[in-house]
Amino acid sequence: MRVLFAGSPSIAVPSLEVLCNMEGVELAGVLTNCDSPKGRHGTPLPTGVGEAAVKILQQPEKHPSAVPDFSVLKPQKLDAAAREQVCALKPDLLVSFAYGHIFGPKFLSLFPLGGINIHPSLLPKYRGPAPIQAAILNRDAVTGITIQSLAEEMDSGDILAQEQLQLTGVETCGALSGVIAQKAAQMLGAVLRDIAAGKTARSPQNHSEASYCSLVSRKDALIDWSRSAAEIDAKIRAFDPWPACWTVHNGKDLLILKASIYENGASCRSENVNKPGRVLGIDKQGGILVQTGEGILLAAELQYQGKKALKWQAFLNGARDFIGSTLGLA
Repeated sequence: MRVLFAGSPSIAVPSLEVLCNMEGVELAGVLTNCDSPKGRHGTPLPTGVGEAAVKILQQPEKHPSAVPDFSVLKPQKLDAAAREQVCALKPDLLVSFAYGHIFGPKFLSLFPLGGINIHPSLLPKYRGPAPIQAAILNRDAVTGITIQSLAEEMDSGDILAQEQLQLTGVETCGALSGVIAQKAAQMLGAVLRDIAAGKTARSPQNHSEASYCSLVSRKDALIDWSRSAAEIDAKIRAFDPWPACWTVHNGKDLLILKASIYENGASCRSENVNKPGRVLGIDKQGGILVQTGEGILLAAELQYQGKKALKWQAFLNGARDFIGSTLGLA
């Protein structure tokens, strides 16, 4: 069974590696996003999957299921030229995980066995591009991973496999993505074995229960201090490592990188003095106390835009006017 793998971010790399080492599978090629400018100098760099594919090509002896000199395709769009490149690889199956583009019917018709997609939510919940962030933002107790057949409507295909993951309420998007990456790779191997054996079980989604999430932007990461400490804490965790939650202090953008809910927050509340965003003081064990619309947030790691990320003690050493100030847009 010849497989074309489509993916871009690092969360998809373990699934790519499974395809490179699985008996009965040939990795015919990799489809990923174009290189994009990164860092201060804007140097074009490959995606996480693109970088991994190069390493696999450099060590073919360690990846017996990868076709020697397999193609790494980085088309701007999935047009006729891209379809011609894919057709030349003679793939049987498309395996997708966070590729970043929608597959049209002409593209999917290139695969005799169709396509499957790994989606990090319990579909039909959180269809769309940011399901991990959505689960953390909404403070869900459980999330999961779904492997589905690819359909024309986004994330609407039949469910081939699904597993739940319990959440503790302290996960960051980065940490949860790492767990999902490994678990999804394990699930993928089992699904591919079922496909090869012709015994795949399909369960249609209940479309009436579908919910959706949207692409995340830096604007979404602006902290609204009138929200509760629990909501702000969830937002900081959901947008770690990107785009990172931010506020404004004395006209400068300030990232709040690590924080938690201050358990004694109620005792610090004074309706007459402490409006949301007010920096109240410190907790010697945990960080800087910031008033929210409900409760106190404990900020443990902060960073002025363009400066180093600092633990709260070091940050205060360079921001003497911070205690007593009010954070947020004027």
